[in-house]
Order: sequence, then structure tokens, then C-alpha cells
Amino acid sequence: MTGEKFTLMQYSVNAILGLIEAEDFVIPEIQRPFVWKRSQVRDLIDSLYNGYPTGYIITWKNPDVKTKDGGKANGKKVLIDGQQRVTALMAAISGKEVLDDDFNKERIKIAFNPLTDDETKRFAVQDASHLKDKKWIPDISILFSTGFKQRAFENEYANNNPDVDLDELSEVLTKLKSIANRQIGVIELDATLDIDEVTEIFIRINSKGTSLSQSDFVMSKMAADSVHNGSLMRKTVDYFCHLAVKPDFYSHLVNDKEFQNSKYADKIKWLANDYDDIYDPDYGDMLRVSFMHQFKRGKLADLVSLLSGRDFVTKEFRDDIVEESYKKLDDGIMNFINKYNFSQFIMAIKGAGFVSGKLLNSKMTLDFAYTLYLMLLADPQIPNAQIKRYVQKWFVLSTLTSRYIGSPETQMDRDMRNIGEKGFLQFLSEVEASSLSETFWNVTLPQNLETSSVNSPAFNIFLAAQINQNCNSLLMRGTKVNDLITVSGDVHHIFPKEYLKKNGVTTKTKYNQVANYIYLDTQVNKAISDDAPAIYFSKVKEQCTTKNIILGNIAEEDVLYENLADNCIPDNIFEMRIDDYDVFLQERRKLMSYLIQTYYEGL
Repeated sequence: MTGEKFTLMQYSVNAILGLIEAEDFVIPEIQRPFVWKRSQVRDLIDSLYNGYPTGYIITWKNPDVKTKDGGKANGKKVLIDGQQRVTALMAAISGKEVLDDDFNKERIKIAFNPLTDDETKRFAVQDASHLKDKKWIPDISILFSTGFKQRAFENEYANNNPDVDLDELSEVLTKLKSIANRQIGVIELDATLDIDEVTEIFIRINSKGTSLSQSDFVMSKMAADSVHNGSLMRKTVDYFCHLAVKPDFYSHLVNDKEFQNSKYADKIKWLANDYDDIYDPDYGDMLRVSFMHQFKRGKLADLVSLLSGRDFVTKEFRDDIVEESYKKLDDGIMNFINKYNFSQFIMAIKGAGFVSGKLLNSKMTLDFAYTLYLMLLADPQIPNAQIKRYVQKWFVLSTLTSRYIGSPETQMDRDMRNIGEKGFLQFLSEVEASSLSETFWNVTLPQNLETSSVNSPAFNIFLAAQINQNCNSLLMRGTKVNDLITVSGDVHHIFPKEYLKKNGVTTKTKYNQVANYIYLDTQVNKAISDDAPAIYFSKVKEQCTTKNIILGNIAEEDVLYENLADNCIPDNIFEMRIDDYDVFLQERRKLMSYLIQTYYEGL
């Protein structure tokens, strides 16, 4: 059955494994960890043995591109759904090694018991017991190897198991070997389909309803490229992201000789000693940033088309576009992984007060900030000394206004084009004028702080502002908010939770308002207990006269009022009890908003 969009075919297991061996089918996942459990490999082999359907495999043919000499280069078929099944077949039947979570190669061996009457105990993931028990064939892959001699194998099995009926054994082994001839449905998507259609078809066919991301498609395209370094670039992306999370993985990476001999190996080895977790990009983040700052576009789907050689105007596929696109992507990846670039960017984010991963709530916003950093590096209009400052401002502005939440790619694409047309400085001042008006600071931001979500962008920015301004933590001199967030503190209530509950404020969203939250030193929190603010703040005011310190460590009144300002606590806190709770929240939101505004304008 052939439609315009796809061809439906049947291939035997053997044929599929042969096409992979011949590199006509490319499995993108082969260089990345195998995510199936071993028991799922066992179940797949069991289904094939019993002739049960195992779902479709979906391939997308890379387009045939026009080459410089007027000829055509044939596109390979990229496996976009079914990688795990095919990898499982390669592991169990071809005896190939797969990669575990740490990119170590390992074998998954499936054992087979031809004598059992219990269907459910016929296959098992091999363990020591299958090597001891002579009834089990410990690894079925030997039956599928080229030089396998069935008669000799049966005789040896019968020697070890004298009660076996040879005819029955022969029949069962033949049935097992017939797995190689079982048919699997392959849906081959047409090369000319655009990525949106491919995504749509994928979602409709894929029963789990999970969607492949655009970055999965990019990784698939790169895996299928052996001419422009694509598969090595893909490895670089994988390894960088893995190392960013687990630096000690480096000891495994040195075993990949092909990678070690590439120009990329030296460029990422600095990550082996990098334990910072402010920005641990996944491959989607890394591809997005590498692509955006080089191509000045925001939609990853465009990269898929460009790596295929698509001319957006004529709709044809050309080899020179493939070549140019890989070259630019390569430059982008090299810029991304450059130690100086990456660490300067992290320094900018930390310098703005975001000293801990828990203050960051949008990877997309970080992605765009790093993209902007790399773009401004190449912008002659911007002095180098100013780049970090502008990146900080943009990061805070886009976090405060949730700029890249919702339809991030569309917004990024628009921003890239605007920066390209107007230059960054003009664009920044236009966005500031429209997004950060007086109404924003006086009305919108206080409203955004009316939430009980400790992860709200506005509250995180407030904490970053306190860190950036080097604020002391509440009722402490010398213990900074920074210390409590990075080392030992927790967020606590200014009007204690038990005090509010005892006095009738029982809804969680009311007593857990972020305007009632503060990072507190543990000892201070214990000393406050469940007292009303009027009680415990008055104790601190009193100790400024008596010098008998019982709460915190402040003993001068001017230092106390400075401390209240640092933490956006209204001056009349000394009189505040339960009836003042709502007024307190309103007052504090305004003060928090004012601190954020001062901080932003000072960046």
C-alpha cells in the first residue's frame, strides 16, 4: 500500500538486522544508552517466538540530495520509532553489545529452556543459574550465528539432558530460529514530508502518544551523516550533556578511541572537573543554543530541514545546503562547549544572584540567555566588558515577564529576527519600555507575588536580588541570604504557620503566601517558635537597648532597621498581630517589588 506520505512494508527480523549491518537503516540511539529494562528484551523475544505482533517500526528517508557534479546522493533511512525494539533484537539475536547509563558496553543475554511445559518460563534474562542448569541454553544468540550447526548442537544438548526427545527438541529449536523470519511492519515516511507532518504521523501511529521532540529529529539526522562529521557532532552533544551531570563519567569516555581522536575530545574534557549544576543542558538545550546563535532562527524544525539540504524557496534538496548547515552547526557546537564561553556565561548568571539551581525555573530562558551571550560576543556594537551585564538584564527581564513560557520557539524566533534587524541595544530598550512600565513594577509584579508557589519566577528573582545586593538574612548580621540558600538554610514563615492556623488562617494557599516566606537561620527560626511578629520583633528591638541578645545577633537599632529593609519587612512589624496579616502581605509585596526594581535597574 503506497500513499503520498508513506510506504508500508514488511521486513523479516533478519532483513532488518541486515539493513542495519549494511548501514542502510540508521539507528540514532545506538550511540546512546539503551533505556529498556532487560525484562522487556525477554518479553519481545517471547512475543516473536509466539508470533504475536510487536508494533510498527517507523523510518524517515533522508532526501536524495543534488551533488555538485550534478549527480544524486541517496539518502539513508533513519529510524525514528522502534530504536529500542531494534536495539533489543541486535542485543539478543545478533549478540551485539549495548550501552548502559554510563555508556559502558554490555551484553544482554536471553536464556531459553526448550524442555519447559510452562510457556511463561521459556525465556529469561540470563543469570548464573542458567549457566549451571543444563536444561537452559544460556544465550540464544549462538543459534543465530553464521556458523551454527543445529545437529551437532542437538546432540550435545541430548548428552547433557539424556531424557530429551530429540524430535521435540529439533522442532522447538527450529521454531526459535524462525524468529529471524518473523515479519515486522515498517512504515517508511517520504523524504519530502516536512517535519510537522512527520511529527503528526508519528503521534498518530505511536500508541503511547508520546511525541518525538524536534531535537530527537536533529539527533537522528546527525546520526545518519558520515560525510560532514554529523555522527561525531552528535556524540559530542551526548557526551557533553552526560558529563555536565556526571563529571566522573569522563573515565569511561576515554575508552571511545574514535571520539578521543576527534577535535571535540579536548574541548570537553574540562567538564571532568566541573561540579557546577547551575546549567546542566540536555541535548535539546545544547542543539537549540548552538543552532540559534549561528543561524539567527528560533525553530529547531528549520535545522532539521537545513541538515536535509532543503532550500526554503525552491523546496528542492541541495548538497551545498547540507554542507553549509553542518559547518555552521559545528561552529555553534564548538562555541557552546568552549570552556571560556560556558564558564563566563555561568559567572554572569551567578553574578545576577542565581547562585543555586533551585532559583532557576525555565531551561528555555537560560537557553536564550546563553544564545544571547554567544551572539553578543560576535557583535562589534557591544564592548566585551558590557556583555555579561546585558545578558543578566535580559535573563532577569525574560524570567520576570515569563517571556519564554507558552510558545517559546515562536517568541525566540521573533526575538532573534528583531535583534538581527534593530541591533540588541535598541531592541532591549523597546522591550523594557513595553514590558517594564511603572504599571508593571507597581501593579503587575506585586500581583505576581500573590502566590503560594515557592518556585514562582517573581519569588526566585526576589531571592536573587537579595543575593546580588549582598543582603543579610533576617535578624542576623553577617549571615547572608546567599549563605542560607547555598549552604544551610530553609525557607520559613514570617507570621509563623502554627500561629496563623491557631488564629483561624487554615487554608494552605493563605498561610503559605510567598510574601510570608523568608530564608532564616535555623537558630533564629527556633527562637521565633510560634510567636506573633509583634512579640518576637519587639524582643529584638528591646535587645538593642539591653544588649542582652536572645534572638538573632543584632544589638543596634539602626542595624535592625537596615536588616528590615534588606528583607522587605514593613517598619510597623513591631505592632503586627493576626488582624494585620493581610495588610502585611500587601505591604511586603510592594517592598519586594521595589527591591526587584532597584536590583534590575542596577544590573
